[in-house]
Amino acid sequence: MDYIQNIVDFGTTLQKINVAKSVFDPPSQHPKKADKVDTESSSKKAVSGQKIADKSNGSADSKKPAGETKAPEKKETPAAKDNKTSGDKKKDKSAGKTAEKAPEKAADKDSECNISILNIQVGLIRKAWKHPSADSLLVEEIDLGDGNVRQVVSGLAKYCSPEDLTNRHVVLITNVKPGKLRDVMSAGLVLCASTEDHTAVEPLIPPEGAKIGERISFAGFDGKPEDVLNPKKKQLDKITPHLRTDENGIATFKGIPFTTSAGPCRSSIRNGNVK
Repeated sequence: MDYIQNIVDFGTTLQKINVAKSVFDPPSQHPKKADKVDTESSSKKAVSGQKIADKSNGSADSKKPAGETKAPEKKETPAAKDNKTSGDKKKDKSAGKTAEKAPEKAADKDSECNISILNIQVGLIRKAWKHPSADSLLVEEIDLGDGNVRQVVSGLAKYCSPEDLTNRHVVLITNVKPGKLRDVMSAGLVLCASTEDHTAVEPLIPPEGAKIGERISFAGFDGKPEDVLNPKKKQLDKITPHLRTDENGIATFKGIPFTTSAGPCRSSIRNGNVK
């Protein structure tokens, strides 16, 4: 209802004019809400899309073999690095010690099989007789040129008579540990050559002109002999397998001749064992 036209009645004074009024339509806030809704919808769609993508990536990763999964890299702490360095140093030291021990063991092994540890001398049998309680043994008194005679027991009774040995030059080891053989003291070992089947055995023969008591030498082995061999080390057992006579009957150690000032020692048994 028009306020001006209906409050005061002017009658017909004023001509009534019909006016077409526009409908009052205040501005609506809905478009802004729509924009907000659209924004929220877009963000929700983006989040949803991201979740779907993450989910699909997760499922794809789960389908990969276990070996292809990349493990997270671990960072070494300073303490761990120090421990690692210390461990490496210990390994290097242990390796060095092992390397040092190897030559030492090899040197010990070589020394045990070194002919120079034996004191092998030229002797002269002054007297020989049968062992009182063993038919296979003979007892000899051997002169080494030092004014004394040494008593030695040898297993030569089957091969030599006491008369054959009397006044005979022989080669003997003089630093074996003295001991009793069937209750008779023996302080030496007369070296003999033998055939493989031991059917023939004879003492080694020094060359004429060799001095009584002189030490037998071996080229390349200039060491000093031990005072007394240690039976527990079995040094003699390790050396005797290398003692042989060659094709000329010359006594050798690993092919090196038994040498005196007058020449090499020999035997009538060729390519035989010596012990």
